[in-house]
Amino acid sequence: MNISQDPGWQPLLVDRSAAQDDSGDDDDETASPADKSELHCAIKSLSLKLDDLSTCNDLIAKHGAALQRSLSELDGLKIPYESSEKLKAANERATLFRITSNAMINACRDFLELAEIHSRKWQRALQYEQEQRVHLEETIEQLAKQHNSLERAFRSAPGRAANPTKSFSEGSLLTPKGEDSEEDEDTEYFDAMEDSTSFITVITEAKEDRKAEGGTTGSVDWTSSDNVLDGASLVPKGPPKVKRRVRIPDKPNYSLNLWSIMKNCIGRELSKIPMPVNFNEPLSMLQRLTEDLEYHHLLDKAVHCTSSVEQMCLVAAFSVSSYSTTVHRIAKPFNPMLGETFELDRLDDMGLRSLCEQVSHHPPSAAHYVFSKRGWSLWQEITISSKFRGKYLSIMPLGAIHLEFQASGNHYVWRKSTSTVHNIIVGKLWIDQTGDIEIVNHKTQDRCQLKFLPYSYFSKEVARKVTGVVSDSQGKAHYVLSGSWDEQMECAKIVQSSPSSPGSDGKQKTVYQTLPAKLLWKKYPLPENAENMYYFSELALTLNEHEEGVAPTDSRLRPDQRLMEKGHWDEANTEKQRLEEKQRVSRRRRLEACSRGCGTEEAEKEADVYMPLWFEKRLDPLTGETACMYKGGYWEAKERQDWHMCPNIF
Repeated sequence: MNISQDPGWQPLLVDRSAAQDDSGDDDDETASPADKSELHCAIKSLSLKLDDLSTCNDLIAKHGAALQRSLSELDGLKIPYESSEKLKAANERATLFRITSNAMINACRDFLELAEIHSRKWQRALQYEQEQRVHLEETIEQLAKQHNSLERAFRSAPGRAANPTKSFSEGSLLTPKGEDSEEDEDTEYFDAMEDSTSFITVITEAKEDRKAEGGTTGSVDWTSSDNVLDGASLVPKGPPKVKRRVRIPDKPNYSLNLWSIMKNCIGRELSKIPMPVNFNEPLSMLQRLTEDLEYHHLLDKAVHCTSSVEQMCLVAAFSVSSYSTTVHRIAKPFNPMLGETFELDRLDDMGLRSLCEQVSHHPPSAAHYVFSKRGWSLWQEITISSKFRGKYLSIMPLGAIHLEFQASGNHYVWRKSTSTVHNIIVGKLWIDQTGDIEIVNHKTQDRCQLKFLPYSYFSKEVARKVTGVVSDSQGKAHYVLSGSWDEQMECAKIVQSSPSSPGSDGKQKTVYQTLPAKLLWKKYPLPENAENMYYFSELALTLNEHEEGVAPTDSRLRPDQRLMEKGHWDEANTEKQRLEEKQRVSRRRRLEACSRGCGTEEAEKEADVYMPLWFEKRLDPLTGETACMYKGGYWEAKERQDWHMCPNIF
């Protein structure tokens, strides 16, 4: 199988019925059944060449003999002694030439015999490797099926406890999933991390006496400043000033086995695996980044917070909300072309302007800047690293996210967690978010520690659970956060903290007494018929809608993505190949230009360096990393409709 290198994925994520990436510069060759016929053809060609050599040998022998006869006849003539010696020398050279030509023919014949002998050995070895590979694939699939059968048997065993009832303990509000749980018999489960929660919370009444020996007392009630948290998630959606589309063409029902493609790619960087658009959704990675702004109203609300720890609660809820769109979105977004952009100009209804640009191709990296007229700005440069591990796919977004509130000067920085797509081999694909996120306010040194717990059927914890604690610069905890990344987040104000008794494992946890929790964020319901529209949210449905006046590099103008959205997947695959080849040609030209003045390795590095149009590399003083930051000029160019500087990438 011929597997080409593809430097793009960005992704976030893979779809069972489709897949792609947008560019490849290198090719890896692996053995395939066609190798046998190629070997036979090579041997046949060698045989024909050997026949030609034999014919040449016969002719050489014939003419050589005639030459020697002629020389012998000349030797019998009466000629001067000097000429006789020269004829004798010519006769000897002709004899040596004939001997040498015979030796060459014999060596060629020996080479062909050896090639035939070794080719049979190679064929047997190749056949054995192919049989072993097929056997290994069948064994892996059988093990996966047995694993799922054992889980089903365990779940159906008598005496299994039902889902825990709603309680505020072990670090979070446990919300029951009940009978509508998305999990089914094909779901794969993993054990939760050891010591998944480092604290215990107990709800107390507002007026209850909370003084206890060894405890730390706090305020006894929600204060007026906390009222900004009330209904933070319950912002009604008013009618949009611009009518936007509410649906896209239904996803075609194309079947394509993901395992048949991915089984050859275990351990490889996902962005270097060429895949058809069948594994994609009709949005680019730049548009997926922009989707993080769906719950921007949390930041609009945070602008009015007078308390920095209270503001941190809303920032934490916003950081969690960005994962809510991924719970059903197992499809992979299109990897942007180098220089591709995406703008979201929604000052009228959302109060913000957003711009993304693909600033690097090796590795794939996107820069993003958002300005809100409500008093905040956000920027990030995200590089997507992804690896296929056999049964699951890991997606690691690398890079820091910055959020700054202009009025207070509070500057928050955090990084995204790891996304994992499970059941690649067998069963229903599902996605999980795992890892820790630390949000730091670099002005006040307030911190929020969020923990995304990996889902396990054998754990008493609810699925997709998130817990967290908001602390000030002195390390004093003020709020406990709890919820799930696909549904909602709540916060509870801490009124007292104390150490618990050591558990059976000898570990001690902190006990927080809290006031009743308040809802920070709740996910919007999906649009009607979302299951046939790639599970897009209301905002996602509008992102690829055609708009006048955007830059010629905007993702909305990408032809293969547009064809896929319309349901023309065959044409989209053809167009995708054209775009990939165009990008490869562009890179080769840069490489040729760079190689004139420097070595090969240095030239390749130079060829991969792209000068973004709207962003520039700067040293981030907070993280110490070099990142692309917005340098301005895009919206002014849009107002003038002057796009002469934009590259022709589509």
